Amino acid sequence: MAQYHWDGMEYVVDDNEMTEVEDDMYFRGRALGESDSDEDDDDEYDPLENKITDTTAAEARRGKDIQGIPWDRLSISREKYRQTRLEQYKNYENIPQSGELSEKECKVTQKGGMYYDFWQNTRSVKSTILHFQLRNLVWSTSKHDVYLVAHYSIVHWSSLSSKRSEVLNVSGHVAPCEKHPGSLLEGFTQTQISTLAVRDNLLIAGGFQGELICKYLDRPGVSFCSRTTYEDNAITNAVDIYEHPSGAVHFMASNNDGGIRDFDMEKFQLTKHSCFPWPVNHTSLSPNGKLLAIVGDNPEGLLVDSQTGKTIAPLCGHLDYSFASAWHPDGCIFATGNQDKTCRIWDVRNLSKSVAVLKGNLGAIRSIRFTSDGRYMAMAEPADFVHVYDAKQGFEKEQQIDFFGEVSGVSFSPDTESLFIGVWDRTYGSLLQFNRRRNYTYLDYL
Repeated sequence: MAQYHWDGMEYVVDDNEMTEVEDDMYFRGRALGESDSDEDDDDEYDPLENKITDTTAAEARRGKDIQGIPWDRLSISREKYRQTRLEQYKNYENIPQSGELSEKECKVTQKGGMYYDFWQNTRSVKSTILHFQLRNLVWSTSKHDVYLVAHYSIVHWSSLSSKRSEVLNVSGHVAPCEKHPGSLLEGFTQTQISTLAVRDNLLIAGGFQGELICKYLDRPGVSFCSRTTYEDNAITNAVDIYEHPSGAVHFMASNNDGGIRDFDMEKFQLTKHSCFPWPVNHTSLSPNGKLLAIVGDNPEGLLVDSQTGKTIAPLCGHLDYSFASAWHPDGCIFATGNQDKTCRIWDVRNLSKSVAVLKGNLGAIRSIRFTSDGRYMAMAEPADFVHVYDAKQGFEKEQQIDFFGEVSGVSFSPDTESLFIGVWDRTYGSLLQFNRRRNYTYLDYL
């Protein structure tokens, strides 16, 4: 991934982020690195001096924009602005023209799927982004509960009670309150959170200096702190929490130093450290725990034996660097997301080529999730679009969720009932929630 030079509390995406409504021009992109205010903005007003409110499903059915954008009072229509975004958004590439060159392989999918219905848009929680390439900052643990990064805090949002609560504040000094061998008892100060993972009661936050902060949600304080490396280019790019065959909870950290480190959270110990020749941006473990999909700063990904660390097969086809991967629950299918604007679907039974190449609209595929029942797959672009595919029907049909703003993360609830999307924008930043549709008709399957 691109090495990041930190200079103050600035949130970096690029100059395509939405900005405030103006009388004569709307969504004029602001300069790279301009920061949001750190102040609580629950009482934020738009430039037309009308309070921007949450949007419910009932209001959306009556015609209200799901983000509360007052298109009828603006000098540009939604359709015109969408076209402008499609024409002007600049996708970040490490390898020039990778997005254009990848188009010839892309599968033509049928639009119009309706698998998840809009439920609500909550402006009380605004997920922020620290590094423009890392978008795993939203995690759901139930159909009502979601965790996300907001500036120097990790917050919990309950859609059932409509309440926000701070789970962990890393703006000051954070140190473990438990003693475990290898834990940094001195802790960290002003951690810049680059990635997040939450599963069951365990929360892991990764930082820009290789920090790992582990907190059990049912215990006070922080349980374990570790620094993966003291190298300059030490960003923790991704974390994957999983259940080890022994029954113990483990997690894997993928780092910019080319390392993948496995931690046993029952013993709070580093159990394995594997090194690769390029920065590892994302790693995901197969459901049976035997295979690792590894992607990073190399067009080729790797399928690796999780026990020995030996490469089983290269993953050839992407044209740029990859930042996302995910396994289907069947353990045979997995997906990788790349800056060439594609998501590739792979089958471990034949890795000579990907079985499908799915195309984004604006830019890189930076986050991928499957539902726990394997029916759907969501892939998130850096901004404006999340695509939900019917995996059961061979990725032939998709639901395209269309909004405006940078995507900080996407997460299905474990029971598949909810889909949460974090949207970062100075004015319209929010948390979108969609609920699984149950009233299928014959037309939905055509």
